[in-house]
Amino acid sequence: MIPSVDQLEVADKRVFVRVDFNVPLDEAGRITDDSRICAALPTIQWLLDAGAVVILASHLGRPQGEVNPKYSLLPVAEALTEHLNCDVTFPENCVGAAVERLSRELRPGNVMLLENLRFHAGETDNDPEFAAQLARLADVYVNDAFGTCHRAHASTAGMVVHFQAKAAGLLVQKELQELARLAEDPGRPFWAIIGGAKVSDKIGLIEKLLDKVNGIVLGGGLAYTFLQAQGHEIGASRLDESKLRVAKRILEKANKKGVKVLLPIDHKVAPHVSMDATATAVDHINVPDGQMALDIGDKTAAVFAEALASAKTIFWNGPLGFFENPNFAEGTRAVAQAVANADAISVIGGGDSAAALKQLGLVDQVTHISTGGGASLAFLEGRELPGLKALEEQV
Repeated sequence: MIPSVDQLEVADKRVFVRVDFNVPLDEAGRITDDSRICAALPTIQWLLDAGAVVILASHLGRPQGEVNPKYSLLPVAEALTEHLNCDVTFPENCVGAAVERLSRELRPGNVMLLENLRFHAGETDNDPEFAAQLARLADVYVNDAFGTCHRAHASTAGMVVHFQAKAAGLLVQKELQELARLAEDPGRPFWAIIGGAKVSDKIGLIEKLLDKVNGIVLGGGLAYTFLQAQGHEIGASRLDESKLRVAKRILEKANKKGVKVLLPIDHKVAPHVSMDATATAVDHINVPDGQMALDIGDKTAAVFAEALASAKTIFWNGPLGFFENPNFAEGTRAVAQAVANADAISVIGGGDSAAALKQLGLVDQVTHISTGGGASLAFLEGRELPGLKALEEQV
């Protein structure tokens, strides 16, 4: 059983909170979407109200273990100052004597945001010495970064062994509650929508879902390996030949279990993937030679929407087409609208699926948008999440 932050005694204690402030920045270094910051505020505010010193730590981007001003968390510190209406201490590093001294000087109600953890290779390498340095900053450990729980990094796993008092933050608790509902007791019919480009990223999830769902909608680039496995022509569409046999096995298993699998029956195509590509409609299942299917067609969108209309539970991860180009975004938008319209518990696995809902103003019409796409997939696959396992283990 993973303890929750609101079960801890934190008054006058330094609490290290691993958060996920990996926010998008524009060319000028301005935050373009602060939803990840907002998602962590309930835990931060609870700790402040309980009289804790709050020490926040996150990564941002992929600086490859080197200091890179482009990936500094300074814009996040400035945003936090506004959100919390208090000064946020922001040191130049996340470890070292100066940071340790600062952590001891902070008083209850103070907040410190450490500089990017990934400026040190020891973070992603889960280096024991780097983990120990982080642990010296605090008395209590809280993980509220669900999106990193599937990573065995120093701040999510390595440092946790140094703490007796440790817990999941309110955001992580909410994620687990919503995902457990899908895994353990979903309302029926239960439909999954799985999109995205690569079969290899989702094949394990699709196999696991066959034991849980009543139907699966497959779209995006990954759908074309399944169409090829059925014997259809896919033109120049994305194909993972190494997964053809697995795709055929999944389709056969679904058929035996009575799980409906819906695949595209028409498409929007172009000769290549690019932001200036224009869409040509193909109103049948076979894709012409030399053409890449980059979105589902109108007939497919209608079939998918009709299936989802009767669902009582929906899980959606991954776009249904080349969503970045507006000419190939209509299928994803249509599915987003169908999910929002359904009288169902709907859980969105982050990423482009969430972006589509935001773009359409439909966020309030779904039950839950996960802050961790990869972590939510790992959880539903039944894989062990190192960040959660670390919270369960006794020191």
